[in-house]
Amino acid sequence: MTDDIAIARESKAWPFAEARALLDGRLKNGVGDKGYVLFETGYGPSGLPHIGTFAEVVRTTMVRNAFQALAPDLPTRLFAFSDDMDGLRKVPDNIPNKEMVEEHLGKPLTQIPDPFGTHESFGHHNNDRLKGFLDSFGFDYEFKSSTDSYKSGEFDAALLRVLQEYDKVINVILPTLGPERRATYSPFLPVCPKTGRVLQVPVVERNVDAGTIVYQDEDGAKVEMPVTGGHCKLQWKCDWAMRWHAFDVDYEMSGKDLIDSVRLSGKICRVLGSPPPQSLTYELFLDDQGQKISKSKGNGLSVEEWLTYAPVESLALFMFQKPTAAKRLYFDTIPKSVDEYLSHLKSFPGQEVKDQFSNPTWHIHNGNPPAEEGRLSFGILLNLASVCNSDNPSALWHYISRYAPDASPERDPLLNKLVSYAIAYFNDFVLPQKTYRLPAEAERPALESLKAGLEKCGQGASAEDLQSLVYEIGKANEDTFPGLRDWFKALYQILLGQDQGPRMGSFIALYGVEETLVLINRALAGEDLSAPS
Repeated sequence: MTDDIAIARESKAWPFAEARALLDGRLKNGVGDKGYVLFETGYGPSGLPHIGTFAEVVRTTMVRNAFQALAPDLPTRLFAFSDDMDGLRKVPDNIPNKEMVEEHLGKPLTQIPDPFGTHESFGHHNNDRLKGFLDSFGFDYEFKSSTDSYKSGEFDAALLRVLQEYDKVINVILPTLGPERRATYSPFLPVCPKTGRVLQVPVVERNVDAGTIVYQDEDGAKVEMPVTGGHCKLQWKCDWAMRWHAFDVDYEMSGKDLIDSVRLSGKICRVLGSPPPQSLTYELFLDDQGQKISKSKGNGLSVEEWLTYAPVESLALFMFQKPTAAKRLYFDTIPKSVDEYLSHLKSFPGQEVKDQFSNPTWHIHNGNPPAEEGRLSFGILLNLASVCNSDNPSALWHYISRYAPDASPERDPLLNKLVSYAIAYFNDFVLPQKTYRLPAEAERPALESLKAGLEKCGQGASAEDLQSLVYEIGKANEDTFPGLRDWFKALYQILLGQDQGPRMGSFIALYGVEETLVLINRALAGEDLSAPS
């Protein structure tokens, strides 16, 4: 065991904890005949990929990367599985040609014409959207289609095993059902050869040797059907267990809302003769009101919306942090996430190896974070956008280049992107809320003192010296500002039009002493700072 592997085994970062548990638990006797460790994520393709899809794949990838660091000699694979053989139950709201799709309700998604008119089926369309979504983030995965796995015979042995253990399987499920549903329940759902629909019908006979079931059709006739070759699919809890058994899945995480399903599917998997995969139960996202995010309600935040205002790495950091705790996922979380990412990225090179393994950027970048100087925080850039009153990134770069002469869009690509993100976020979320106020009479002496101090400092003063000046003036005016927080809040409200703001010394150094003096003079003169000077 190398030194780094030994150190990684001690890391308290949750992906390493998951990887250790997998290595020391389910895989303690090796990977078995398949010769690799299999991670899986699942996707229901009746809708388009969303932020929950990203969360599950990025978190699973983080565990996979941690596992590879602990066991570099064990090959790993990640399946992104699409349950595209599921019968469509209702028409989604966000598609065209709803009337056409409604005519095909009950059919597998891969047997419904594509309402967008671009693919051979609705399922193929959404599967391509999923693959394009995952590819855009550079995920390393293998796509698996339920339809292909059923029809190709890949699931045949597992399906015959379900038929063989039929009574044991349904005895796991029946106690969870009501009396009426228990009377007709079967794990097998035949695909009707006449209509193509996935049928919820009673199974009246089973022939294990022939590998068939007999079901009572909706017209009362008895129909014998092979359980193999895509002629039947399984009810989803049983389907999940069968898939775990067929693929020999080692790891799959799922949301808190699926706890009962994971437990039942795990029991069925054991009935089929396999241990269920190790699983992490993650918490669900909440909106700004603390309510569960729902695709149908449209509350919360989409991946596309987040990426309008911040880099994908900041979203990955949000997903990394405390996956087992419920978190608000809304627009106001974006600046904090960006600045936390920048802080972790900046600290990484100087950390000891054990601390690097716990640094989120190790997990976001699979052990190789990019070298970025992290010159400015996102919060500072937002406030610079505020006082510049410009949609032009070059206006912000004018100040940045003066503050850091060796900085440039070419040399600092992340900072360059953050400038554009900051302008977009400021215009959409900060500007509509900005309300400047004039200084109260009691506050004017402190502002006059700050003005005099800045005039003495001059344009080349350091951020540290400027911060000390602001502190000293706040302490010297404690009768007006009982706490330094009150002093800073007053500066934010008067000069920036908001209740919160940046570290003032850093902001003044970036924006410029002379430019800050202009703001103070205008405020003291009673001018409206929301208007350009």
